[in-house]
Amino acid sequence: MAETQQADTKAERTAARLAHRIGSFSKAHGGAEGQVAYIGQRGARIVLVGEDGAWGDIVAPSHAIAEKAVQKAGITVHEAFDGALAAKVKTGRYEWTRMAGIQVGGPRNR
Repeated sequence: MAETQQADTKAERTAARLAHRIGSFSKAHGGAEGQVAYIGQRGARIVLVGEDGAWGDIVAPSHAIAEKAVQKAGITVHEAFDGALAAKVKTGRYEWTRMAGIQVGGPRNR
């Protein structure tokens, strides 16, 4: 019984810490929306898109903790990273050169 309570307490603290990071991102970018994706044994990836087009992600140790974190942060959560959400993302030179460097032998960012 004590182990279950400790696990629940640890999960709550982790969700609260992630919610704080999500809230900080949201505040810095004029609001945010997100999407939670299961990534296997590693947990879940929370992809964030700010109102200004900035984007980032956070990895949570489980899908349940990720869901709890976005709920605590109070952001809009999408079921999928679809075209409407992706269209809000603004990429810069770094992303384009990095993608080109990986995909078609473009310049590397070092």
